[in-house]
Amino acid sequence: MARIVVGNISIDVEKKDIKNLHLGVYPPNGRVRIAAPLRVNDDAIRLFAVSKLGWIKKQQRLFEGQERETEREYISAESHYFNGRRYLLNIIPTTGKHKIELRHKHIDLYVKKGTPVRNRAAVIAKFYRAYLQEQVSALIDKWEKRMKVKLSGYGIKKMKTKWGACNIEAKRIWINLELAKKPPACLEYIVVHEMVHLLERHHNDIFIAYMDKFLPQWRVLKAELNKSPISHSDWEY
Repeated sequence: MARIVVGNISIDVEKKDIKNLHLGVYPPNGRVRIAAPLRVNDDAIRLFAVSKLGWIKKQQRLFEGQERETEREYISAESHYFNGRRYLLNIIPTTGKHKIELRHKHIDLYVKKGTPVRNRAAVIAKFYRAYLQEQVSALIDKWEKRMKVKLSGYGIKKMKTKWGACNIEAKRIWINLELAKKPPACLEYIVVHEMVHLLERHHNDIFIAYMDKFLPQWRVLKAELNKSPISHSDWEY
């Protein structure tokens, strides 16, 4: 992947077997990417980027103003998100197994006294992962029938720049662990988006037509997902 700089903005450029130029500005930090047809030369790509500078800067300002979680300390009375809702964390000392329990507007985290922050974070991440595994499995079963496609499997992992990914050749999708914090409809949007790649590799008009067919409200869900609080966490699981 090549990179150009236009107006002090760094832009990733990837040439593909597509018909039209596609421009995207992505959360959380306003990364800019252009997908260009193989036949389009570098000068034409640069002129295209220059013509879109105003729009690019507008999108980046939106991301700059997006709400962000402060660094989590995993202490009592701290806010944490799950399933699109805000909860208060409640640390409960235990001599038994570390676990999570939901109670009204609280996440009860049972851990041994003196458990390090990283380990407390790992308990919550394990809870998020178990939730996503159940939800994603059900969503895949639902959408395989509707799309008439078949995945070989899926995975859940922490991703810093993508909500999801699809390995088309392996017929496998990846889901960002952070989606456990987001509304269920946003999770479904990402699952559908990645599964549509089994029908159309590129983000072109055909892809958009499939999205409109299967999930007509996808643009609303995309906007909701991109305006929701961005995690500060750098822990990897």
